[in-house]
Amino acid sequence: MFPGLKFSFPAQFTFPENWAVIGPSNAGKTTFFEILRGHHLSIPPTARSFPHLSSEAANLRYRSPARAIKYLGFDDERGGAGKLGTRGAYLSARYESHREDTDFTVLDYLKGDTDLNPMEEQKGKRIDDESLGNVIKELGLEALLNMPTRNLSNGQTRRVRIARTLLENPMVLLLDEPFMGLDPPTIKTLDPFLYSLAKISSPRLILALRPQDPLPDWITHLIQLGPKLHVAAQGLREDNLAPRHGRKAEAHLSIPRDKYPLVSNSTPRLSSKKGEALVEMHDVCVKYGDKPALGGWREEVDGEAWNGLRWTVRRGERWGLFGPNGSGKTTLLSLICSDHPQSYSLPIKVFGRSRLPQPGEPGISIFDIQAKIGQSSPETHAFFPRNLTIRRTIESAWADTFLSTPLLTYERDEAVDAYLRWFEAELNPSFEASLTPSGRRKYAREYTPLRNTDWADDIRFGDAPFSAQRVVLLLRAIIKRPDLVILDEAFSGMDEYVRDKCMLFLTWGENRCFDSRRQILVNRLQPGSQRKKLFGGLSDKQALICVSHVKEEVPGLVQDWISLPEASSGKPARFGRFERPLEESPRAWDEIWGL
Repeated sequence: MFPGLKFSFPAQFTFPENWAVIGPSNAGKTTFFEILRGHHLSIPPTARSFPHLSSEAANLRYRSPARAIKYLGFDDERGGAGKLGTRGAYLSARYESHREDTDFTVLDYLKGDTDLNPMEEQKGKRIDDESLGNVIKELGLEALLNMPTRNLSNGQTRRVRIARTLLENPMVLLLDEPFMGLDPPTIKTLDPFLYSLAKISSPRLILALRPQDPLPDWITHLIQLGPKLHVAAQGLREDNLAPRHGRKAEAHLSIPRDKYPLVSNSTPRLSSKKGEALVEMHDVCVKYGDKPALGGWREEVDGEAWNGLRWTVRRGERWGLFGPNGSGKTTLLSLICSDHPQSYSLPIKVFGRSRLPQPGEPGISIFDIQAKIGQSSPETHAFFPRNLTIRRTIESAWADTFLSTPLLTYERDEAVDAYLRWFEAELNPSFEASLTPSGRRKYAREYTPLRNTDWADDIRFGDAPFSAQRVVLLLRAIIKRPDLVILDEAFSGMDEYVRDKCMLFLTWGENRCFDSRRQILVNRLQPGSQRKKLFGGLSDKQALICVSHVKEEVPGLVQDWISLPEASSGKPARFGRFERPLEESPRAWDEIWGL
């Protein structure tokens, strides 16, 4: 791993050195951080040392690299649950009013009071009140202090974990992809806060970023990781950057970023014809006690008073669902999927029926709902069994639960094989071209429909890279061609090329692929093939709801959007419509977020 690596991180410096390690998800950013912390064997053993920590100038508590250098990664937290104390054993537990003894609050977590039976010596350890207050204020956690940690959104969880790590007072903090999954307003506040820490070197920061992530202006030095755990380049920022569109704030590493439209003028767009309603919400408001979580507003529309959210999703529509972290996006989706207990009592109809029986109309069961919805979300990812194989993970789309036996047919087996072949380069670690982008594109262009897929029976979901896990869950969500597809940050964590390939597949299916120059081509099965194309993209009979905080992770086929306000603001939700794909409408993104 990283042969010939040369890296020095000074304890004292004349000029600021703020480093960022940049590379795709499988390039080894986390492994690189592990090496900096003293993990893995060094050859020769004396090649890695920590001179300052072993000197008289270092505080005694920092003599060990494990104490001086802290790592904060979000692989285990990207599902929303993370390591904030004890989480619920089932998905809907976070929405229930009942509280267990293990439902520790954010304040408990920040203070380290998350043990049911703390040892005597632990009781005497207290976090400095001044430091605690400063961190709470800087990261905007005042309103979250009494909230159970399992109720936090993905972005809120991120801020709380950063705060807890800062309270441990490390000398060096390694932050692994801190901006992923955060909404633009939160990034705008987190970025200057991290800069304030870097400016006073308390602690010293090293960030790990993807090539598509925003690169803070205060980063001065870069390490660019290449394939096969190699350092491709390192040094001063200006020596390793190529300005993009002439804007300094959007500078990135000189990795090819061809800005092609993911969907062209001939892309299937919505027709003016309205389909039947799949989801109907009238005056929906979710509160926990007196605190609103969704729909806590009142507005006048055409002379009619609305007390909460009114929203209808029709067959064939493509919706983008936006809003800051904690605005109620996950709560809204949980009502649609019936994971939320209040879905029984609120005025909501899913596929034309409510959860409870109405006069002359039976209620819709959870199994009927699951059969008609395909979902990929951080919550699904967090609770999904890690021991299932990749094939079994995709097949679970036709099962009542993750672990129950799926109902398979010859046609469904054929579809699973087709999806696995299409994404073998992204899912099979032993695929011969998996580490070369040109090889991936060549494979897509020379797609072989009869390629063996036995490898999918040997790879467990939990052993696959994070980016590959996201791909598998996306395929699981769309393979059964449900009436409603819900993609909640489904593309977050994917490498850029993988993300674009998934979006192209979502729109065109097997009808489009990339050529060697990353242009979109019409794809044709090889001559002599008897198999017809099994997936041609989302049909006009399906609806889509997509949640994202990153413009590049919104599929170009999304046309309608809804933006939720902060839950306690009292402002109503805003609605809009894209006349062109979002990628071609830069001002539309600022309009969504009110920037």
